[in-house]
Amino acid sequence: MDKTKRKAIIAGNWKMNKTPSEAKELLNAIVPAVKDADCEVIACVPYVDLSVALEATKGTNVKIGAENCHWAESGAFTGEISTGMLKEMGVEYVVIGHSERRQYFGETDETVNKRTKAALAAGLKPIVCVGELLWERECDITEEVISRQIKLDLFDVSAEDLKNTVIAYEPVWAIGTGKTATAEQAEEVCAFIRETLAKLYNKEVADAVTIQYGGSMNDGNAEELLSKTNVDGGLIGGASLVAEKFAAIVKAASK
Repeated sequence: MDKTKRKAIIAGNWKMNKTPSEAKELLNAIVPAVKDADCEVIACVPYVDLSVALEATKGTNVKIGAENCHWAESGAFTGEISTGMLKEMGVEYVVIGHSERRQYFGETDETVNKRTKAALAAGLKPIVCVGELLWERECDITEEVISRQIKLDLFDVSAEDLKNTVIAYEPVWAIGTGKTATAEQAEEVCAFIRETLAKLYNKEVADAVTIQYGGSMNDGNAEELLSKTNVDGGLIGGASLVAEKFAAIVKAASK
């Protein structure tokens, strides 16, 4: 991390976990444990938990995010949630393009781009996920895959809007598998993402972008991962569901 240039952000991605009552209990444990954090702390929760999460974190340093949004303001999109709905509730962040959305629900770089621009237009801060499959890494095309995703996902996103955008590098082979990229691997790809952004925009803009690592970061490996210059935080899955583990990761990011 380089806090002199950009914000460190630890965001929990709860995925399809926690009922509203369970969400309240978890956040009531997280809030006091991270109150002195020297980084941004976010809980990205299921839609049904948003109201209780916003209430439980009111007046605290914990921000609330959603796990997805649609690009249309309204319409015949059964099961979807618009950016305006999220904004009116008080949501600040939204995860877009997570590998599980791409894998299970047909998300493409085109729809990621549309959702990202819709989120920014509504005043939300998107956490845009990119990452390669195991097969793609084994074929030594990680950089080609990441470069393509960055260019497509951020197509027509201005330098000004990029200031409100977070990039999360999530090697798909390390999500929910227990496998983790080494700190060196994470740094290598996060640095490449920054180089790609510098080519698309400029170095000053790229240096200001928060780039998280999001592949099975936990309380045991967070400190090593976060010690790398271009790893500015984490998008945390399983460990975000345990207050003590999540707080330990926040502590590591606060150093």
